[in-house]
Amino acid sequence: MSQRELVVLGTASQVPTRHRNHNGYLLRWDGEGLLFDPGEGTQRQMLFAGVSATGITRIAVSHFHGDHCLGLPGVVQRINLDRVPHPVDAYYPASGQVFFERLRHASAYHPTAEIREHPVEATGPLPAPGAPFALDAVRLSHPVESFGYRLTEPDGFRLRPEKLRELGLRGPAVGVLQREGRVEVDGRTVTAEQVGEVRPGQRFAFVMDTRLCDGVGELAEGADLLVIESTFLDQDAALAEEHGHLTAAQAARVAAAAGVRRLVLTHFSQRYPDLSGHLAEAARHFDGEIVVAEDLARIPVPPRR
Repeated sequence: MSQRELVVLGTASQVPTRHRNHNGYLLRWDGEGLLFDPGEGTQRQMLFAGVSATGITRIAVSHFHGDHCLGLPGVVQRINLDRVPHPVDAYYPASGQVFFERLRHASAYHPTAEIREHPVEATGPLPAPGAPFALDAVRLSHPVESFGYRLTEPDGFRLRPEKLRELGLRGPAVGVLQREGRVEVDGRTVTAEQVGEVRPGQRFAFVMDTRLCDGVGELAEGADLLVIESTFLDQDAALAEEHGHLTAAQAARVAAAAGVRRLVLTHFSQRYPDLSGHLAEAARHFDGEIVVAEDLARIPVPPRR
């Protein structure tokens, strides 16, 4: 059975708190498991969340600040300890190659698994061997090079049962229509377009440390599920701009303009022990569903349209 959900492993920015681990987000997408920004403690959070290293098929690091990558050594070594049988593709800013190598080889271990490195040099499509979706990176604006990631499922096509009944199509005729796109019935030709419709593919976007820039909106456009940093509140907008971050209001305005269906706010500064202000601020600008992420929460991707 297919499953599409976000497993939140951590929601803190820079400094973990008693209730917020460093970043970590596992997107489960049918048979794929994409681990984004594994901060310190990610391996233990995976244990609490009930997800295994075997379920990881891809790792994507937005940038090389510690709260987004210091869990990488433990995750890499666990993948090897568990002898994960499939290749794991790793995406990260090419400018941080030296950091990736240090983290990947932070201590001695016995390599048993294949990790395929894909350094990201610029905005554009990424290699995603075997994936049932397209994966793109988009450059963001942060004091160090940072990229966001977007997953796009191709549009599909579905036959409408009421249209099939209306034209008297059933049994083997439907099978021919599905295979060949047309079928002859009672001396007339019926095409798939007459009895079907395009089923839009789903989109997921991951926007981490960045100030407002064109890339934020590009990633968010049409997303069914948008995971976006909201480190600050608008009262601290000057700090957000200075340090290369977003406020909850900015994240919500982007989501509204982009037609996002479900908005997930995360990456909260330790200065806000109570996050009710983030929800209230975002709700003033976005009238869709808002989730203030909590550690170990599971957030479903909205059902297909």
